[in-house]
Amino acid sequence: MSDMQNLDKLYDRIATLIEQARSRVVKAVNIAEVYTKYSIGQYIVEEEQHGNQRAEYGKEVLKRLSERLTERFGEGWSYSNLRQIRQFYLMYGNLTASGCQIESGIDNRWLSIPNFTEGQQIADNKPSNHPDFVLPWSHYLILMREEDPAARKFYEIEAYRQQWSKHQLQRQVTSSLYERLALSRDKEEVMRLTEEGQTLAKPTDLLKNPVTLEFLGLRPESAYSESKLESAIISKMQQFLLEMGKGFLFEARQKRFTFNEDSYYVDLVLYNRLLQCYVLVDLKTDKLSHQDMGQMQMYVNYYDRYVKEDFEKPTIGILLCKSKEDALVELTLPKDANIYASAYALCLPDKTLLQTKLQEWIEEYNEEKGGEE
Repeated sequence: MSDMQNLDKLYDRIATLIEQARSRVVKAVNIAEVYTKYSIGQYIVEEEQHGNQRAEYGKEVLKRLSERLTERFGEGWSYSNLRQIRQFYLMYGNLTASGCQIESGIDNRWLSIPNFTEGQQIADNKPSNHPDFVLPWSHYLILMREEDPAARKFYEIEAYRQQWSKHQLQRQVTSSLYERLALSRDKEEVMRLTEEGQTLAKPTDLLKNPVTLEFLGLRPESAYSESKLESAIISKMQQFLLEMGKGFLFEARQKRFTFNEDSYYVDLVLYNRLLQCYVLVDLKTDKLSHQDMGQMQMYVNYYDRYVKEDFEKPTIGILLCKSKEDALVELTLPKDANIYASAYALCLPDKTLLQTKLQEWIEEYNEEKGGEE
């Protein structure tokens, strides 16, 4: 090996070490900021309110405190910022170091964040009764706007696991990811979703209702072809894969295969590394028909027989359509078919409507569990 090659190797190793160290420092600083603001919020609440949530003199106290902190430490300590810090403690102050209590009608279960160690050295000296914080302050500002504790904890878990940026987290909250995932599952799995985040153990774990494609910039009321929809998705592939869920990789568009001298084209071929299987996506801008489902069944059969390797799981087919009838889908597809129809929307869903529907599901679940007891 030449001297230049040795130097290149040494440089790469040192550069990697420096980048990793900088990353750890940034994470440690971010976490330290959150713990500091949590403690500041605790001091404010205990001093001005004596544990109560309201105090007549609270507003004046925060204003004077803001002036003095700003004079000494500069920007970042405005009255509005101190109110957010105070609210942060009030929202998370009932947590323990092992998790937080769900208060959304789900049997008041305890929901714990998994063990997080990277970037957590700064938290080793925190008081034992402090909750475990794993995200930057900017993320918690977004989470505090989420009223449902179960949804808030779900987003916190997923934001850490998926390393969502602030903008990605905001998009997932705004698009009601939690509610859409929950409404695509049976009631037992909704309980698991709120406790563990999104886990991928089987094909149905990929589904959400609806798939939201507002980032494509297509107007819901305008006419567009399947080709235009596909092109829009290709141009926004990163956002599309984020919307489809965790573990997705893009392989091809209009993937051609030939059988009995006839050529067929799959709109989008994806691969899910967590489920270890191909995911074929067919786009439909009209109402879903039984012919569409039959065509997808043929695509899936071909991939299972001629493309997938022995170690890979069966191919999944997803028909992404403008509208569908669940009764027709159930009648057309065999019960063991690995094919699913998902409606898509070109605008953000009505969050209030989804929350109301989900709450109805939760109440039904609790009534059923109460009846069993």
